[in-house]
Amino acid sequence: MDMQEDPEAWLRRAEEAVLDAALVRAPAMGWTQAMAAAAGADAGFSVGETELILPYGPADLTALLSRRHDAAALAALPDPAGLKIRQRIRAAVLARLEAAAADAPAVRRWSGWLALPPNAPQGLSLAWESADALWRWAGDVAADENHYSKRVILAGILVTALAVRLRGGEAEAEAYVDARIANVMAFEAWKAKQKPGEPLRRLAEGLGRLRYGARVSPRV
Repeated sequence: MDMQEDPEAWLRRAEEAVLDAALVRAPAMGWTQAMAAAAGADAGFSVGETELILPYGPADLTALLSRRHDAAALAALPDPAGLKIRQRIRAAVLARLEAAAADAPAVRRWSGWLALPPNAPQGLSLAWESADALWRWAGDVAADENHYSKRVILAGILVTALAVRLRGGEAEAEAYVDARIANVMAFEAWKAKQKPGEPLRRLAEGLGRLRYGARVSPRV
C-alpha cells in the first residue's frame, strides 16, 4: 500500500484489481476462498493485503461484481425522459443482462455460488440492490408499499432473465423479459384498482425485512 494514497482510494483501486483477477480465475475455481486468495496474489497483493481488501473473501467479490454490472448497465442506458415506463424497464433489464453477459463464464459460477442456501440472503440483497438502481434510473419515487413490490418483482425478473440469457442466449432472454414486463404492467393496472389495506401493508413490511434484514457482507 502506498502510504501517500488515501486509504479509501487505495481500497477501491485494490478491489477492482482483485475483481479483474477473479474474473479470470472464477470459471475454473468457482467463487471460493481459494479463488479469492489466488486472485489477490495475481493482482500483486500479499496475503495480509488480500484479507484487508476482502475480509469476507468470495462474498465481497460477488458483491463487487454485481455492483460493477449495475454501474455498467446504468452507464449504457439513455436519458429516460423520452421513454414510457414500460420502455424504461425493458431497457434497464436488458442493459443489466448485457453487462452480466460480458463476464458470462465467471457469472455462471457466480450465480451458482449465490444460489447455495448459505449464500441466498446475499443473492436476494444484491438482486434487490440492482432492481432498486434500475427503478431509480427509471424515475420511480414511490415511498409506500409500491416501493417494495416494484423492486421485489423486478429483482425476480432480473434473476430469472439472467439464467435464461446464460442458458438460451440473447433472443430467448429478450422474449422472456418482454413477457414478464407484460405481466408486471397487467399486475400494476390491477393493483391500481384495489384499495390499500392491511394485507398489502404487511406484505410491504415483509419485503422490507427481506432486503434489510439479510445477513450479508458488510459492504453489501
